[in-house]
Amino acid sequence: MEFDQSGVNALMEITTRPKLVFVRGQGSWLEDHNGKRYLDFIQGWAVNSLGHCPPELVGAMGKQAAQLINPSPAFYNQPSMDLAKRLTGASCFDRVFFANSGAEANEGAIKLARKWGRLNRNGAYKIITFDHSFHGRTLATMSASGKPGWDTIYAPQVDGFPKANLNDLDSVRALIDDKTVAVMLEPVQGEAGVIPASPEFMQALRKLTNELGLLLILDEVQTGMGRTGKLFAYEHSDIVPDIMTLAKGIGGGVPLAALCAREEITCFEPGDQGGTYNGNPLMTAAGIAVFDAITGRGFLDAVNARAAQLSAGLLALSAKWGMKGERGVGLLRALKLDRADGTQIVDTARDWSPEGMLLNSPRPDLLRFMPALNVTEEEIDLMLARLDEVITKVRG
Repeated sequence: MEFDQSGVNALMEITTRPKLVFVRGQGSWLEDHNGKRYLDFIQGWAVNSLGHCPPELVGAMGKQAAQLINPSPAFYNQPSMDLAKRLTGASCFDRVFFANSGAEANEGAIKLARKWGRLNRNGAYKIITFDHSFHGRTLATMSASGKPGWDTIYAPQVDGFPKANLNDLDSVRALIDDKTVAVMLEPVQGEAGVIPASPEFMQALRKLTNELGLLLILDEVQTGMGRTGKLFAYEHSDIVPDIMTLAKGIGGGVPLAALCAREEITCFEPGDQGGTYNGNPLMTAAGIAVFDAITGRGFLDAVNARAAQLSAGLLALSAKWGMKGERGVGLLRALKLDRADGTQIVDTARDWSPEGMLLNSPRPDLLRFMPALNVTEEEIDLMLARLDEVITKVRG
């Protein structure tokens, strides 16, 4: 199959893409327009929690598409109610609002917190977030993010998001004033380079927000739905947040997100929040299939076993090449390079022959790994062996 340059020219250029077109996928593997296969350890940026085209997801969507796709969010539909019950039954939350993306769920969390502040804290609206955080690409979520340079791209920013330092409680305390309503963070900062918030910091942050009557919002867009080895990352810290957002892995590859809140925080009234596609039965049927797979017997045990294998393998590579170790939680991990050749490693791995490999380098001196949660022991061994070969080629 020839590469369609006319199709490329019809698309807005919003990222630099290699000249290949993926045409099919199965599990941990993708195939391009030339028939070349790629071992995928990006999985749509932690989106494909069950890999590419998992049969349970394909089956659930096919069955639902033949019955009902979108009756409008002005009416109830059974899959949305069934998925909401699963999420509330497995978490500390009581209410769920479904959306289509992590940014949209985070935008909803910001709205909910600000309305709660208007009703309960004399109009408090500021939400403390963190340097190097990533919460989405809407104007409000870009303003909430601490990604370097994002404060100028679409200036002026949305006001009300002072930035603290992760794992530094004093930096949070210093920002709190009478206009503060909440603190919002990722349990593991993904785009920043897979940097976990320590359990001690999370517990201290929960204690501080409780004492001051502030909300604690967790952005679990990347960490939720089994990615860290527990269903939700907040479980590692044994805390109870007030609001949580989910996306990416909850849909297994389709547009689905969730805003979850405890009953006493839920203060939206009719007309405050909505969305044409939100909670439609096609997407929530997919979410049910993903949820039931991840919560199935032994699934998270396997995630933790593969996480230990990946961690040990990355540490071995680090020791061999004189790198700076690895970090992460569950199957969200990073290899800390000793030089800024991450992009070259990614490009070389992708172009490897006869089979390529898809990796991610969110920073020049770091590789991030986000495989399918059901990745096999053999696939992790293969990735580690090929990565060693790629590094050998890149570094001579």
